Amino acid sequence: MRVHRVFVEVGLAVGSRIELPAGPTRHLSQVLRLTAGSSLVLFNGDGHDYAARLVELGRAAAIVLVEAASELEPVAPLDIRLAIGVSRGERMDYALQKAVELGVGQIAPIFSERCQVRLQGPRLERRAAHWRGILVSACEQCGRRRLPTLASAVRLDQWLAGQPDGGLLLDPQAPQALTGLPAPGAGVTLLVGPEGGLSPRERDQARRHGFRGVRLGPRILRTETAPLAAIAVIQALWGDFRDP
Repeated sequence: MRVHRVFVEVGLAVGSRIELPAGPTRHLSQVLRLTAGSSLVLFNGDGHDYAARLVELGRAAAIVLVEAASELEPVAPLDIRLAIGVSRGERMDYALQKAVELGVGQIAPIFSERCQVRLQGPRLERRAAHWRGILVSACEQCGRRRLPTLASAVRLDQWLAGQPDGGLLLDPQAPQALTGLPAPGAGVTLLVGPEGGLSPRERDQARRHGFRGVRLGPRILRTETAPLAAIAVIQALWGDFRDP
């Protein structure tokens, strides 16, 4: 029988009885349709999973008993930071979801010249909350016990100003292949443009900030495919896809 994993923003400790927030309560009762006595796994981003049991469950309240804690999730051997041009609807959602599943530690949504999505004010706040929900859901599904960091969406030039160490820029015209690079050390920052990629001016700007253009192969990949392919290669070369 499947045991559901649920993210909760509350402190968790073995032996404690906890009333869950309204959001997880609705999910447990109305979506998962669990009942009192059901087992589940809770996590709050501290690196542990917590085995728990529903003591009470109604439409408005859920009480759980925390029964055990897992070992601490190991720290990733390579901190992968993804900066991705904001794309439309499901493309952005897909890229974020799969980036989490592939082990990215930090995600920064970027507005660039060719972005077809323009958001600000309350619309941007709602979209950011939606993106965070995508990250949470992906962690619930793939078993990650720590949430990736989601940075505020900013213009490319603003983001580059805070990246003194440079990184990798996906560019299908770059002479250097990603697979030919030396190991990056403890972390790597990957910059990927939106639909249509970064403009020539923006690519030059990124290079002035220390970013090295790299290509994946002879084909031009979609904005939701390119970062995932690159992250998979990075994990296979230097990250946690390798034998421990």
